[in-house]
Amino acid sequence: MWFKMPGMRASTPMLALLLTLGFAACHHPRRATSSAAAPSFTTLSFAATAKKPDFETEIKPILQVRCQPCHFPGGKVYDHLPFDKPETITKLGEKLFTRIKDKEEQRLIREFLSQP
Repeated sequence: MWFKMPGMRASTPMLALLLTLGFAACHHPRRATSSAAAPSFTTLSFAATAKKPDFETEIKPILQVRCQPCHFPGGKVYDHLPFDKPETITKLGEKLFTRIKDKEEQRLIREFLSQP
């Protein structure tokens, strides 16, 4: 798949970079542009090197707040769906979002699910 602009040929990774930079939103003629809205080099570097969220320190605490006591040791459905095990979360995927509505928590879980 190619993204074409007059006089320029860009690959799919280039398109992804442009979308990450918010090219369409920042350069739309009807939208105000400001240097504050543009991502910095630091932001781009972090996005390029971001790693999978850690289950024990980032994902499990979300689940403990939202799904305890039922899905943790001693809970009534723990034997069937133990949420203290990463394999259960990987298996369930976004079905977890019936209880987890916070967008930042959903983003972290999606990142956890999407990376090997």
